[in-house]
Amino acid sequence: MIPIDLKSKTAVVTGGGQGLGKQTAETLHKAGANVAVCYFHDSEGINQQRAEETALQLGARAIAVEGDVRSRESIGGMFDRVVEEFGSLDIVINNAAILRDRSFKKMSDDEWDSVIDTNLSGVFRVCKEAAPRLSDGGRIVSMASISGFTGFFGQTNYSSAKAGVVGFTKALSKELASRRITVNAVAPGVVLTEMGESIPEAARDEMLKQIPLNRFGTPEEISNAILFLCSPLADYITGQTIHVNGGWLG
Repeated sequence: MIPIDLKSKTAVVTGGGQGLGKQTAETLHKAGANVAVCYFHDSEGINQQRAEETALQLGARAIAVEGDVRSRESIGGMFDRVVEEFGSLDIVINNAAILRDRSFKKMSDDEWDSVIDTNLSGVFRVCKEAAPRLSDGGRIVSMASISGFTGFFGQTNYSSAKAGVVGFTKALSKELASRRITVNAVAPGVVLTEMGESIPEAARDEMLKQIPLNRFGTPEEISNAILFLCSPLADYITGQTIHVNGGWLG
């Protein structure tokens, strides 16, 4: 058995209060990492509540911290608080994302702009603020998607953003390599989190027919791939996108 031990490492997970972000926070925490569960403040306070509940559930070595990926100032303040709390920044997980699905014909400028701003520009802002604070030998893992490779109907905005994450990952990996910071992405297939379950049932049935393993993925299976990329086992892997989709696309 080869254990993965992240003790003394500090991880930040954007959008960490629900779905794949929550599962990733739990997985990294189980491996011994300090975990900051990042959220953005919404008018109802739901995101904060979820993040705080996740941090409380994890217990020691976990905090909830506000950080809006749409704002460089907010993200910078978040990282400063994390470093103050735990003493270092070693792992950054770019998970925060939104959906605004609509056919291209009907898609509004706002539906396009909001998805690109959160799902792609948000990754840029997080990495921009994280890089000078990251320990040498650190890890950046961004959430891509099968949608960025196949393109799904009604997702010109989402598919474009996730394809952009892949290109961004390749380029940034070259710029941070001198500090031994690895930059990778994970591209899940359909996972039945809250976001995945928003896909109409008929569409999900058609998707399932294209998956050789004949099932959708679980949040644990996605977070395990992220854990691997954050571990010493992946020291020589950078600029890559790991597909976790049951054989749908490789």
